[in-house]
Amino acid sequence: MLSTPSSTFREAYQAEIASGAIEPDAAQAEVAEAYAALDQRLASYKPQRKQGLLSRLFSSDKDEAPRGLYIHGEVGRGKTMLMDMFFQHSTVEHKRRAHFHEFMAEAHERIYDYRQSIARGEIADGDVITLTANAIFEESWLLCFDEFHVTDIADAMILGRLFAKLFELGTVVVATSNVAPDDLYKGGLNRSLFLPFIKQITDHMDVARLDARTDFRLEKLQGVPMWLTPADADADAALDRAWSRMSGGARCKSRDISIKGRILHVPCSAHGVARFSFADLCEKPLAASDYLRLAHDYHTILVDHIPVMDFSQRNAAKRFITLIDTLYDNAVKLMASADANPISLYLAHEGNEANEFKRTASRLIEMSSESYLALPHGRKDSTASGSTKGLVET
Repeated sequence: MLSTPSSTFREAYQAEIASGAIEPDAAQAEVAEAYAALDQRLASYKPQRKQGLLSRLFSSDKDEAPRGLYIHGEVGRGKTMLMDMFFQHSTVEHKRRAHFHEFMAEAHERIYDYRQSIARGEIADGDVITLTANAIFEESWLLCFDEFHVTDIADAMILGRLFAKLFELGTVVVATSNVAPDDLYKGGLNRSLFLPFIKQITDHMDVARLDARTDFRLEKLQGVPMWLTPADADADAALDRAWSRMSGGARCKSRDISIKGRILHVPCSAHGVARFSFADLCEKPLAASDYLRLAHDYHTILVDHIPVMDFSQRNAAKRFITLIDTLYDNAVKLMASADANPISLYLAHEGNEANEFKRTASRLIEMSSESYLALPHGRKDSTASGSTKGLVET
């Protein structure tokens, strides 16, 4: 059971303004008020759970669910920060905050498992979408989604039915995105089949655009050196300050991510920012899929103590090359401490890594530039063509 927050969302937001942790902004304050109003409505909302679907749908004393929120706007305007604060201070016990692609991957797994169970005769035949929605609702009826985006045709084809069931059950949904609902899955295959889902959003969620005057994320990086040498105590302290600045003063919390049956441990995670040591990222048997997941989930990654590498450390160098390629392709912001500048990080002249590291060094230099730091988080070739690669930043 989750502990009861000691303050409401409104109280927490006003305290952050008063302390100077959040800069006052009229557009942001307007969206914050929408969160505060929803927080109040949720305090008295008690959905019916652990009953049959029909009894939930047709009960005469059924409590009507509050409308959720869909907040969209440009990157770095505080959408994720506000949603995280709302989630943290909500008194709802059965709540979940997730990246949207992570939630949908789990939904597909549930659907597959139900189909297999039906085929084996373990459960009665039934609609697997309804079974999945029921299971999700019983676990969490307040769902908060970061990075709400649709690029995968497999997601697009089930979203309407899945969320229709979730809304029927009384689920309240909050989401952040950098695109308006009408622009979701734009240009995607068979988009006409996806359009009913957009209506689900507007029928059950209040849509608001956050037009804060400042890109707060970019502002936090201005004037901050992204590559710190040498990797000494001063660099450690600089990374500590950067963590506090980028995470809004959040405490470092570890996170375990399930990837294809394996666990990827994130030692320090908060508000779209993660922090690792070089050893955590490159001296352990991590794969490209691990780095891609990190690039999906985090807009900024801090790395401590990158060493100078030689041929004997080529396996770590290979992973580092893959890591940087993945972060670069997804416009993830990197701040790191290292024993040398990017050009001098790899000493060996033999092997494929020597040539590949030239590209890595070039990318590391570019990743410290103002033009790179101003890029939105997400794949630079992101489209809605049915690929699972596209990302949308919040």
